[in-house]
Amino acid sequence: QVQLVESGGGLVQAGGSLRLSCAASGNIFNLNHMGWYRQAPGKQRELVATITRVGMSNYADSVKGRFTISRANAKNTVYLQMNSLESEDTAVYYCNVRVGALTDLWGQGTQVTVSS
Repeated sequence: QVQLVESGGGLVQAGGSLRLSCAASGNIFNLNHMGWYRQAPGKQRELVATITRVGMSNYADSVKGRFTISRANAKNTVYLQMNSLESEDTAVYYCNVRVGALTDLWGQGTQVTVSS
């Protein structure tokens, strides 16, 4: 019923920046935590950043100081500003949204490729 649409991925050189967006639409009742995960080839999916309804954020150690998560509740959208990108950031990035207290929704994934 709720659809998550991601955008903003692409190819960027090391040291560059990208901004990912994830917009939720459909039969939305209560969006709580929103966040970003990523999965590189041969790796497990890992948490990148999360943000609560009131704007409290949490980051993986590997992206602290480089990435910033934010949300626009009126637009049901979460963003991930990625600066100082490194080759290790190359992965498929997935938007995650918690609806209510128990249900997680996932976006389709967007590829981020950082070239050396």
